[in-house]
Amino acid sequence: MEMQPEVPRIVVGVDGSPSSQTALRWAVRYAGLVGGRVEAVTAWEVPGEASWSAPAVDADFDEEEAQRLLVEEVRAVLGEDGASQVHERLVHGHPADVLVDAAAGADMLVVGSRGRGGFLRALLGSVSQQVALHAPCPVTIVRPGVSAGQG
Repeated sequence: MEMQPEVPRIVVGVDGSPSSQTALRWAVRYAGLVGGRVEAVTAWEVPGEASWSAPAVDADFDEEEAQRLLVEEVRAVLGEDGASQVHERLVHGHPADVLVDAAAGADMLVVGSRGRGGFLRALLGSVSQQVALHAPCPVTIVRPGVSAGQG
């Protein structure tokens, strides 16, 4: 029996920012070049829980609605055909921690250079800096203005 080669797994952080949307486009393009699959990961936490850096949610946070919005964002950025190539995941926790954990076993982690950010960035550094330091796989940080064809 012949073993099939493993499909490269590309994890991309998505937070609704223009930078993360550029990173998502780049990740899908790269996955197309290497025959990989893309996993779009969004982190969420309740304000005051650990930091101010994740997208703000309140006590009435609806995880199912947030998952639906993530799927809609991926479709809006990539179109229906592109979105069909992406698996979306919504995970509770600090964005850098969530992305580093999601990157376990991945071939690449892709993030935008500027996300939603917040007060904690001034204290600990940006999410992109944190994942570059701690990710278990290569990290690509996509700069603003980079088109999907560049890299």
